This record gives sequence, structure tokens and C-alpha cells, in this order.
Amino acid sequence: MNILFVADPLELFKIYKDTTFSMMRELQRRGHRVAACEPAHLGWQRGQPVTATVRDIVLTGDRHAWFRTDATRERVPLREFDAVLMRKDPPFDAEYIYATHLLEQAEREGARVVNKPRALRDHPEKLAIMEFAEHTTPTLVTRSADAVRAFHAEHQDIILKPLDGMGGMGIFRVRADGLNLGSIIETLNDNGAQTIMVQRFVPDIAKGDKRVLVIGGQPVPFSLARIPQGSEVRGNLAAGGKGVAQPLTPEDLKIANALGPVLAARGLLLIGLDVIGGSLTEINVTSPTCFQEITEQAGFDVPAMFVDALEHLLSTGHWTR
Repeated sequence: MNILFVADPLELFKIYKDTTFSMMRELQRRGHRVAACEPAHLGWQRGQPVTATVRDIVLTGDRHAWFRTDATRERVPLREFDAVLMRKDPPFDAEYIYATHLLEQAEREGARVVNKPRALRDHPEKLAIMEFAEHTTPTLVTRSADAVRAFHAEHQDIILKPLDGMGGMGIFRVRADGLNLGSIIETLNDNGAQTIMVQRFVPDIAKGDKRVLVIGGQPVPFSLARIPQGSEVRGNLAAGGKGVAQPLTPEDLKIANALGPVLAARGLLLIGLDVIGGSLTEINVTSPTCFQEITEQAGFDVPAMFVDALEHLLSTGHWTR
């Protein structure tokens, strides 16, 4: 197979932990060809197919100069690849949305895009949990400061966060005393101009914010519990959390088995569920991570499971296995 990755600049990859790198490595190990481009390299000219300027790359095994470019080709139709993997990290901004529109047009021309562009747009990572209310902690999405204050009065201990954050960015905890609640609301919702999410605090965050990966509708049998360190309330690895691989609990499996087949059937081959204490807090669809951490700690080959699912999709057309 010839696989194109739409991703951030290769030069910025931290390959010791990067999930996209681990996908590339497994694909190359199986004899597949790998190419890469950035969303900025996509283009669409009237009357012609969606194209990209792409780099055909080979992974070298050198942890410093980890890839070499065999060729750079301009205006290559995306439909010429066996699959196009959309692995651009958030933010999920206007440019990201424009990229999904170009990729969706490429689909109409015959390209196979993973995850499906429409599914990416239809499942914003924080809002998507609201469809599965039975698995979530009490949650409010609003611009209204009064609604946030009423939610705090009811639940006493709450988490506030922006809808477009990543890596724990912009997350605040407000306890029963309500200290700085007004200032935090003003900061996050820009005096009513921005919609925010508010959730009841889940004390089990102390045991970890677990990333549960689901591939082709099937859960990876181990999660990565991202455990807050010191006085930090955030478990995100980007915020200093410690990642510990552990077997899925019955609660984890219940959530993964309920959501996995539904979301895979919509064109989401890979999702990352964030679970705290048996409560679903986010559904990551853009570029879920933690492949390498789980593989190294638990001995379960997550990249191999992903490439198995990708090969199955391309040979059968079925998103679930």
C-alpha cells in the first residue's frame, strides 16, 4: 500500500512518543510505502482533483535524523494513494475545517480518508460526549455566566474548560467556595462571546485520566492512565501528568464497547476515549495518541492493531472488525 499522512511538520515530531511516527514505522515494517504532507500543502483547482505537495519518505532507524526524503512531488492527486491518514493535531480551527472539506472532496474523487472528514467535523472532541449522556459526569455547555454559576451552586466542585483546548490547556477547577469563579468565567467565555464546557469534578482524577483507545470498533485492552502530579489537577501528559499503562476496567470496557462500534460505523477508525472514574469526559478523534506508551509498558502492540484494522478496511471496506 501507498499511504499518505496529513500531519504536522515531520521536523517537529518527538519520535520517542509520537503515535503518527509509530504508525509509519509499522507500515514500513510491513513493506508499505509512506508519504507525508501538511494541511497547507493541500490544493484544489477548478475542474481538477484535490492534490497535495508530498514527500515520499523512508524511516531510517536513526533517532536523530529519523527520516529521509526520497522525492518531493507537487500536485499529486490524493486519490492516487491507497489511504490518506488525517493526523493533524488540534487546534480544531477554521483551517482544520477547511482541510476536512478538501479531504471530503478527495473522497468524492475516490480517495479513502481515515478518519472520515465528515466524521471529524461531526464529532468535536468535547461536545461529542453529550450524545452519550449515560456514560458522562454532569456536564453543561453554555455561554451564560448565570448558567455556570447555577451549575456550580448545584454541584459545588466543578471543572471549566474551553471547547477548543488540547493537552489540558485552559482547564480550571473551582471548589465549593467559588473562589475566582467570576474571573474564570470571564476569561474562558470572553464575556459571553465563547461557548465553554462545565463538568462536575470527578475525584477519581487522582487515579488518572485514562486514555482508552478504540480501533475498528474494538478496544485496546490497556489504557494509559495519566496521573496528575503534585498539586496539579490535570492529568494530561502535556501538563506534566505521569502515564501508567493498565488493563481496562469493567467500566472502561462498558464505555468502549458501547461507543466503539457506533463511532467506527460513522468512519472513525481510531478514537481515544478519556475516562475518569467510570465517566466519559472527551472523545478524541483528530489525532489520538498514547500508542507508544501503552506498547512499551504493557507489551501490547498498538501500532500493529491499528495497521491490521487499516488493512482490513482497505481490503473489505468495513470500518469495524
